Formats: sequence, structure tokens, C-alpha cells
Amino acid sequence: MVLDLNPIAFKLGPFSVHWYGIFMAMAFLVGSYYLLKMGKNIGLDEDFILNLAMIVIVAGIVGARLVFVLSNYPEWFITEPFNVIKVWEGGLAWHGGLLGGLWAGWMYCRKNGVNPNVLADWAVVGLSFGYIIVRIGNIFNQEVLGRMTQFSFGRWPAQLIGSSIGVILLIRFFYLQRKGVPTGYQFWSFIWYHQLLRALIEETVRENPLFVIEYVNPRWGLGLVTLTQWFTPLVIGIAYYMYKTTGGDKLAAPAKTHNMYKSDKG
Repeated sequence: MVLDLNPIAFKLGPFSVHWYGIFMAMAFLVGSYYLLKMGKNIGLDEDFILNLAMIVIVAGIVGARLVFVLSNYPEWFITEPFNVIKVWEGGLAWHGGLLGGLWAGWMYCRKNGVNPNVLADWAVVGLSFGYIIVRIGNIFNQEVLGRMTQFSFGRWPAQLIGSSIGVILLIRFFYLQRKGVPTGYQFWSFIWYHQLLRALIEETVRENPLFVIEYVNPRWGLGLVTLTQWFTPLVIGIAYYMYKTTGGDKLAAPAKTHNMYKSDKG
């Protein structure tokens, strides 16, 4: 079954505002608000937090779009350069956005003498919520489609499966937040479990190209192995290494001091 949905929410003169862009903006607002709220609780400067959020958002969008275009339409850089910047129409790569935002945010925190793991932990809220709502935006754009099956429901609802992964990880975040876990654990374990769930479930039912090993079960609509699944062990390994080498301080309830959040390397 194919839903007849209009990807355009409304128009402002010659400009079209897409649902995908609205959902992405909502994710940025929720993530930034939570980061600001938690940062102010420990005495971090409001300007620092807002600057950090803006840097991460811009770098994340740039990284996500570049990786998507390089992976799918590299010819656009020569034949259709304007298409490269059309992020409001969809087409962002999760790994590119994560890498771009993480690198820029990490450098900014270290430059200002703040432990980046603390802010990264709180960023899990925005990342989880973003994965939930942007996958819904994919429905309006008729992208991130599931494989066809021979069952009565036809195609796997890959977008909703992706959203469900975001819901699970968001619930997990707030559960661990109440318990108190080491600094850095929330973020790096989020990467670990997100990649694991995405590789085992979402990518298996998603209609993505297969590489090297090409297996498809037409009845169940399952496929192995996508490029994301090949890279999953590497990403999980990097997340484990980063947590072991950069995290580990005990993080209890937020306090009105930020001494414990200062980076030891400046």
C-alpha cells in the first residue's frame, strides 16, 4: 500500500515548506532546549550552549548532506550543484550528520575547556527524538522504503520501524538518567545500541542496495548485507573505544557547579 501524501506542508510565495524540513527543525529545537536546560542546571554559560547547538546543527546538516550525495548522487557536484543543498527535500545520511556534528561539537567543547562527553550525553535526547520524527518525514517524502513481502501487509513499514528504535532509545535514556551512569556512557552506548538495532532490524527490512553478499528472502522481505550493516561493527568498535578512553566519570543528579564537567585537557 502506498500512501498519497503531499511532501509540501505549505507555501510562502515561491517557497515550498516541506514536512521533512518542519520535522527536522522540531528535532533541532527539542535537542537544543534540553541541552540548554541541563547545561544551565550545572552553571554552564547560556551563550556557550546556544553557540554549541548552532555549530553542531550546521555541521551536522553539512556532513549529513555531503555523505548522502557522495553515496548516492556524486554526479550532482558537476551536473546539478544546486541539488546538493536541497536538504529540505530529504536526503540526509545519519552517519554523515553524526560525524559532522560530533567533530564540530567536540572541538568547540575542548576549546572552551568543557568535557564534551557531558554535553554529548545530553545530546542523546535530540538524536533520539530526531530519529523518531525525521523517519516520519521520510513517509511524506516516500523514501526509506521497506522491502516488499508476500504477506498481506505488503511492504515493511521501514520508516515506522526506524521511529520505534528512536522511541526505545529515548525511553532508555531517561531510565538511565534516573539511575546515574558514568559520563559518556549515555552517548556512546546510544551509538552502540542504535547501530545494532538499525543493522539487525531496520536495515534488514529496508530496500537498500546489497554489497558483496547479496541475499534476499522474497517471502519475508529480508535482505543482507547492506553497506550500513557492513560498517556497523566498525562504528560499534569506535563507540566502545571512545567511551573507554574519554568517559568514565560518575554522573549523578545535576549539581549547581560545573567543576566536574571541565575537560582535563582544555
